[in-house]
Amino acid sequence: MEINLPNIIESNELGYLSLLKIFSICENINSGKVFFNFTNVKFFEANLCAVFGCIVEELVSKKVECYFSNMNTALESILLKNGFLNHYLKTPLAYDVYGTTVKYLALSKHDPDDTCENYILEELIYKKNFPRMSEELTEKILQNIFEVYANAKTHGRCDIIHSCGQFFPNKSNKPLNFTIVDLGKNIKDNVNNALNTNLDACECIKWALIKGNTTKINEPGGLGLSLIFDFINLNKGKIEIISSNGYYKFNTNIVKTRLLNYKFPGTIINFTFNLDDSKSYSLK
Repeated sequence: MEINLPNIIESNELGYLSLLKIFSICENINSGKVFFNFTNVKFFEANLCAVFGCIVEELVSKKVECYFSNMNTALESILLKNGFLNHYLKTPLAYDVYGTTVKYLALSKHDPDDTCENYILEELIYKKNFPRMSEELTEKILQNIFEVYANAKTHGRCDIIHSCGQFFPNKSNKPLNFTIVDLGKNIKDNVNNALNTNLDACECIKWALIKGNTTKINEPGGLGLSLIFDFINLNKGKIEIISSNGYYKFNTNIVKTRLLNYKFPGTIINFTFNLDDSKSYSLK
């Protein structure tokens, strides 16, 4: 079977919707071969390899053979630098001269915490031009992002957590996108099962973001993102969450939610950091 990818795949509502549509097609494929055709792709934000990797992983788990065809040279170069093609096709890694990629990582639930923490520090927080932070705040931001991985293991009960990123130094605000994806149980199912309610996906995401709310028994909860929300608000960045058919976006104190036409069985969280930020940050 051949699947044609769209012209532009960006970290926005339309880009996620395109990938969710592809995922819905692949959910019904249980054997044979799938050829992902990149002929029409003019621009693909490489952080979304975290989502695309989940699609491929879902097929591979069903013994479906996956192939990538007609990828343009620029995109192929980025996916060689971030390790995505190396992970699936065993191609050689390419050196990232300008440091614009965040390495693709498929983290097993059995991998030690140090693997995840070192990855967050080295690939994200210690990135050149990342906003300056005190040592104490750096530790708190690390804990907040690590909590996303921990939630994927406990709430989502998934086996593999995918993450990837890309820095765009020539765009306004010099954004660094960092995306974390799991295919486990989604936020909507977790929240409704815990509360015995029938809230829609957007309402469930908003509930899960409230500090103290949790679907775990006798444990502090929420998605553990309260501090990073404060930081990204001051940094003029962005946070997007997609779970089931819910889309949630936060930037500059504005929240936008929308129910999508396609569902994702797990959760996608994308952080956009503004690296054109000359301020320094510390805890109160």
